[in-house]
Amino acid sequence: MEAVASGSDGASRSQQRVGIAYDERMCRHHTPDDEPHPENPNRIRAIWNKLQAAGITQRCEVLNAKEAEDKYILSVHGKSHVDLIRNISSKQFNSRRNRIASKFNSIYLNEGSSEAAYLAAGSVIEVAKRVAKGELDSAFAIVRPPGHHAEHDEAMGFCLYNNVAIATNFLLNEKELGINKILIVDWDVHHGNGTQKTFWKDPRVLFFSVHRHEFGSFYPASDDGDYTMVGEGPGAGYNINVPWENGQCGDADYLAVWDHILIPVAKQFNPDMILISAGFDAAVGDPLGGCRVTPYGYAMMLKKLMDFARGKIVLALEGGYNVTSISNSALACMEVLLDDKTVAGSTEAYPFESTWRVIQAVRQELKAFWSVLADELPTKLTSQKAHIPQILISSSDSEAEDVEELLQDVIRPLSTLRVDEDHYVLAESASVSWRSVLSKIDIWYATFGSNMWNPRFLCYIEGGQVDGMQKPCSGSMDKSPPKEILWKTFPHRLFFGMESTRMWGLGGVAFLHPESKNEDIVHMCLYKITLEQFNDVLLQENVSSYDMSSPLFDLTSLDCSKEKGSIDLEAVKNGWYHNVVYLGMEQDIPILTMTCIMSDIENFKSGKVPLRAPSEDYANTLIRGLVEGGQLSEEEAMSYIKDAATKPL
Repeated sequence: MEAVASGSDGASRSQQRVGIAYDERMCRHHTPDDEPHPENPNRIRAIWNKLQAAGITQRCEVLNAKEAEDKYILSVHGKSHVDLIRNISSKQFNSRRNRIASKFNSIYLNEGSSEAAYLAAGSVIEVAKRVAKGELDSAFAIVRPPGHHAEHDEAMGFCLYNNVAIATNFLLNEKELGINKILIVDWDVHHGNGTQKTFWKDPRVLFFSVHRHEFGSFYPASDDGDYTMVGEGPGAGYNINVPWENGQCGDADYLAVWDHILIPVAKQFNPDMILISAGFDAAVGDPLGGCRVTPYGYAMMLKKLMDFARGKIVLALEGGYNVTSISNSALACMEVLLDDKTVAGSTEAYPFESTWRVIQAVRQELKAFWSVLADELPTKLTSQKAHIPQILISSSDSEAEDVEELLQDVIRPLSTLRVDEDHYVLAESASVSWRSVLSKIDIWYATFGSNMWNPRFLCYIEGGQVDGMQKPCSGSMDKSPPKEILWKTFPHRLFFGMESTRMWGLGGVAFLHPESKNEDIVHMCLYKITLEQFNDVLLQENVSSYDMSSPLFDLTSLDCSKEKGSIDLEAVKNGWYHNVVYLGMEQDIPILTMTCIMSDIENFKSGKVPLRAPSEDYANTLIRGLVEGGQLSEEEAMSYIKDAATKPL
C-alpha cells in the first residue's frame, strides 16, 4: 500500500495519526449490466467525497491499496474459493460468470470483482499492520465488496472475501507485531456469520456482533446469530451475539448494549487491538436495515471503544446502503479518531423493552465466562423503556427522499434481502395491498402438532412462547385471535422426524404425510384465521428471509392447491413445512395445512433424515391440545402419539 496524500506537516495536523485506505479501483466491481443494486460503487465514493469536503482527508495519511496475497486469504478461505475469486473476472469465465454468481446467496460478479476483492482484503491488512506497528494510531478502510458474511468456501450477502477475518489472522500470525488478543466488534445490522465461524474455537479473538435477528428470520436467516451461540471448545464464551427482536433500534438501544455487555467484557478481555466491522446499515434511513442509529450514536460507540487497546482501532466498511447516512456516520467516526473530542449530540431517553430483554438474556448466557456479567441489572434501570413506534420514517425526516429514491431503483426488485414492512413505512406501500386483500379472506388452518394446543398456536398470532419452546415467536401483523376453533379427523398419517429443531431442541417433531390413506387417521385442530395471518404463520413455521413485500400464499396459490391437492412454496423451500396441503372445505371455507414435501417422505423412509420420537416437552404440548380440545383422554392421547412415533412409514 502506497501513501498518496497526507497533511502538510506534523504541527498543523492532529496529534492523532489516522490512516484512510481508499482506492477507486474497487468501484470497478458492480452489477454485470449496471443494474441498480444496494451494494454499488457510489457507497465508497460518497464516503470519500464527504470526508474530502469536510477536510478530513487532509488531516490523515491517505493510502492507495495493493492486493492481498493468497497466503493471507487462505488463512480464512479454502483453496477452491480463493481460486474461484482470483479467476472469476478473467475472460474464460465470461460465459458462465452470471450462472456461477446465481448459485450463491445475494452475490453478483463482473470483470472487476476479482481485483476489488483482493484490494479490499489488502487494504484492511495493510492499515491493520500499520496500526499494530504504531505507524498509525488508528485507521478507516473504505472498502468494498464488504466481507463479514463470506464463509470458508462460500461468498454470500454481497461479500466475496472476509476482509476483517483475514486481517485478524494476519495480525495474530505475524508474531513480531505483538498482537495476541483481538476484539472484533461487528455493528453492521446483519449478523457477521462468516467472521463468527472463522473464530468459533479461537480464544485469541473475542467476536461481538449486535444485529437484527428476529428469531432467525432476518438476513442471513439462521440460528447462527442467536445469543446462545457462544463459541466452542477453547473459544467458548468468546463469541457474543446481541440479537435484536425487532427493527427500529436506535442510539439508546445500542449504547445500552455497549454499557451493559460490550464495555465490561472488553475491559475484562483487555484486547491488544480492536477491529470494527463498520457496517452503517443500522443508520437512520437505511433501506435494508430498518434501524435508527444516528451519526452521534456511531460516534459514541466508537468513542467508548477508544479507551481500550491504547486506541489501536481499525474500522473496515461493511454494509450501509443509504449514501447520505453512511457518509454522515463515517464522518462522525473519523472525527472521533482524529480528535477524540467530546461528541456533540443526544440520544432518545430509553431503550426498547425488547432491548432490555435481549441484554439480560445475553448476560445470563455469558456470565459463566465473564464474571463482569454475573450481577443482575437493577429493575430501576430496566424499567426505563420506550415503546416501538409504528412508523420509522416520515416525510419530515431529512433522509426520507434519499431512501425513497433508492427504494424505487433498488429495493423492490431485490428479493433476497428482507425489508421489514411491519415497521418500515416505505415498504408498506408494497405490502399493504396484498395484506388488505387477504385480510378479508378466511381459511381454516388445520394443525396436527404442537399448534393443536391453543396457547401454543397463539404464539404465532400474538407473539411470545410457552413452556418447552426454546425461543419466542414474533407473531402476526394481525394479532386478532381465531374467529372459531373446531376439530376434525382426516385420513392422513401422523409421524415424528428429525433429530432436533431450533424451537423444541432434541427430539422429533410432527409431520403429516401429504397423501391420504383410508386406513390412517389424524386428529387436527382447525383455526379460522385470515389468509393474511396464514401467510405470517407460514413464514414463522419455515423461518425464512422472504421479504413479505408480496405474500407467500395468495389467491392464485389457493386455487392451485384446490386443483392439485397441494402446492410447494419455493420461496421458503429451506423450511420443513413449505408444502401447503388442501384438505377440503368446511362451512364453504377451505381447509389448509402445511407439512413436508414427498421427497422428504422418501428421505425419512430411507433414513437419510431420521425418524425420532418427540421430546417430553413437545409430546406434552400435543397431549394438552388433544385433551383440552376434548378429543381424547390423557391416556388415549399418549397412546395416539406413541403409535404415531413407532409405526413404520
